[in-house]
Amino acid sequence: MGADLEFSERADHGRDLGQDSGQDSGQEHGQDLGQDLGPRDAAGACEPEPALIAVLAASAPPQLLPALRALGHEIQLFGPEEIGELAGWPVALMVVDQDSLGGPEIVRTLRRLDGHARTPILLVASGEAGAIRRAAAALAVTEVLVRPLDPIELQMRVRALVELSLARREAERATRTMSRHVAGVVAESEAREREIIQRLMLAAEFRDDDAGDHLTRVAGCTIAIAEGLGLSEREANDIALASTMHDIGKIGIPDSILLKAGPLTSEERAEMQRHAERGHRMLQNSPSRLLQLASEIALTHHERWDGAGYPQGLSGSAIPLSGRIVAVADVFDALISERVYKAAWPLEKARAYLVQHRGSHFDPACVDAFLSRWEDIIGLLQDRPATPKAA
Repeated sequence: MGADLEFSERADHGRDLGQDSGQDSGQEHGQDLGQDLGPRDAAGACEPEPALIAVLAASAPPQLLPALRALGHEIQLFGPEEIGELAGWPVALMVVDQDSLGGPEIVRTLRRLDGHARTPILLVASGEAGAIRRAAAALAVTEVLVRPLDPIELQMRVRALVELSLARREAERATRTMSRHVAGVVAESEAREREIIQRLMLAAEFRDDDAGDHLTRVAGCTIAIAEGLGLSEREANDIALASTMHDIGKIGIPDSILLKAGPLTSEERAEMQRHAERGHRMLQNSPSRLLQLASEIALTHHERWDGAGYPQGLSGSAIPLSGRIVAVADVFDALISERVYKAAWPLEKARAYLVQHRGSHFDPACVDAFLSRWEDIIGLLQDRPATPKAA
């Protein structure tokens, strides 16, 4: 089978938040309370953002509401049966009148509502201050006021809690904006990387008219193998794209060797084999993740599972998975393709070669994955056939 192996070595390879709930709200609800930015003054600076304060009580607390309304925020009163309506609302602060609702369960209910795991809660209650605060701390209440209420203290506490809530909302909004920006930068960077790879593919095609289709078929086979191994779609696509540069090092090989119709001399074979290290050197040390992967593939796609490959003589799992995958795809396409130094093999004969050398030349798992996707391989070859050369 020595001649056969030479063939492979030679291959180019919110509910409207202004809607009145039917309870005493204290204001007209014309504004969109879900809007993130407040109005601007004449100089264009942002004025304090209106905030929605939800008061939870069985009835309108006579001392509590007037003090809250004086702060200029949107006040909405929710009775016990309306608590579920708060889910998803952009509430800046929830003021809970425990005296009228009774028991701590109301706070647990609020914390379970969508969007309110971190919303500040001000608990207003009567009783012994120490006991109330200890119970409130166990319920993740943000702040406690014990009756009798001091309107000034109430307003100071509410202002601080609303500012905290709005600052958190602004931080979350900034984080979302930054995340979108970073995602855009990453996408642009990856698009540039892919363009670089595609242009390097063109360089390979200038040396060999058959290279373009060969690279496309190798990439398709690579995806099939990677998916057969259980790799993610992204991982499979990355290895496939990087595989298109596996033979980029052949740019430095003279045409007298690269296109030689007859057998290679030992010196010519040694020169041909240098393409793996040359391709690696061309692509290594790049900050691009894809080019690093391509460098790995260029260096290792001629290694063999049994250690008899080149340039490093690696064996088994010491060969990077990307190199093991591309080795199967590259040799298979080399066998079914006509070259100046060989005729194309029938598909079944090429398949049998992979099976025969499973565990010697090739990683058994990669061969098994290839065979498991055989119908996909056939479909790929129908779309991109290895067309025989004209006589």
